Amino acid sequence: MNILVSACLLGLNCKYSGGNNISEKIVELRNRYNLIPVCPEQLGGLATPRNPAEICDGLIIDSQGNDVTDFFRKGAMETLSVARLFNCPIAILKSQSPSCGFGRVYDGTFEGRLVPGMGMTARILQESGITVICDEDI
Repeated sequence: MNILVSACLLGLNCKYSGGNNISEKIVELRNRYNLIPVCPEQLGGLATPRNPAEICDGLIIDSQGNDVTDFFRKGAMETLSVARLFNCPIAILKSQSPSCGFGRVYDGTFEGRLVPGMGMTARILQESGITVICDEDI
């Protein structure tokens, strides 16, 4: 089975800061599944590193006040295309991200507060019938 995975969880340096969020538990899944890495932000055309971004009133705004919603939307749609191309019924995504967050995301104040919510990619994948799992639930 193919599983879509946030690329940062597999050790790819695509996190906004230029680093990664490697998870050994998720890396170990490669022994049983085909893991398909994606970074919605990069697929949407954003550079790495880039300014951190948070969801604010339905838009995705970076820490400099730039509206980056269209980049996130494009990345979400490209990620959905990859999921469909590889027939991925499941996606394991990075928690708290404005793209991949599932269950909780930052509140848009850039003060580290989490609120219930979903990132744009997580929402689009779920609405398209793909089971979304947060990395913290692995």
